[in-house]
Amino acid sequence: MMQLHIENETSPLKAVILGTAESCGPVPKPEEAYDPKSLEHILAGTYPTEADMVKEMDAFAQVFHKHGVTVYRPDVLVDCNQIFSRDIAFVIEDKLFHSNILPDREREFEAIHGVLEKIDPNKIIRPPEEVHIEGGDVMPWNDYIFVGTYTGADYPDYITARTNKEAVEFLKAQFPHKKVKAFELRKSNTNAKENALHLDCCFQPVGKGKAILHKNGFLVEEEYQWLVDYFGKENIFEITKDEMYQMFSNVFSISPEVVVSEQNFTRLNNWLREQGFTVEEIPYAEIAKQEGLLRCSTMPLIRS
Repeated sequence: MMQLHIENETSPLKAVILGTAESCGPVPKPEEAYDPKSLEHILAGTYPTEADMVKEMDAFAQVFHKHGVTVYRPDVLVDCNQIFSRDIAFVIEDKLFHSNILPDREREFEAIHGVLEKIDPNKIIRPPEEVHIEGGDVMPWNDYIFVGTYTGADYPDYITARTNKEAVEFLKAQFPHKKVKAFELRKSNTNAKENALHLDCCFQPVGKGKAILHKNGFLVEEEYQWLVDYFGKENIFEITKDEMYQMFSNVFSISPEVVVSEQNFTRLNNWLREQGFTVEEIPYAEIAKQEGLLRCSTMPLIRS
């Protein structure tokens, strides 16, 4: 049996599910877009090709192999976008949570049955139906669980609002010994530069106590300020609106010392190296067109 273990975002990674871009289907119609950035590229005729995305994900897999990480891939479903494995499930401590996501993505969860069969069934938890939650909004950080949410009365109007207040209460009940800290995110169905699809689109811890942050991703200034105070201004890399749009905060930590980043994120990658990180740069700009990047494509199972 596999012993799941995730306490934070950066401890040394032992096992991960990496999504797949194989057989991801035709270019969606505009009305099928799940987010404003995909819509933008569908309309512009610049939506990424399967071949380019497969190549980018292969580069990511190679980095994991280089660092001795066990990589699981989902079964390939015909004409189904399975890139973003972070959406369908997430692990906290020794439990795997099955996200209540958009109903037409349920098949994606079934496609990781090879991993699920290795896990004690009592450790696989399906939240109640009213709990909307996606892994991109959930960040275990030692004593804390950071959660991105949107609690406005117009929540149902936003296809980009993925985690609701019921989810925050659910996590508090599951982990009474941890501090669950929720952050209201800015949402837009139409403007990708004004939309934080998930918490990891505007914030992510790196190393032992540093963070990447974008102020405008947060609706409540006090909540943004709480993160600045918690990590310390000197330990934060503040990204611009354009850098948020390019997904600068959606990098991925293999360990406290090693960060996988997009090769074009020059300003961020230079900062990370100045802070003493090893930066593994890979091409991921095509996948980024779907408003998801490196963290979105991964679902960590075990960190030591």
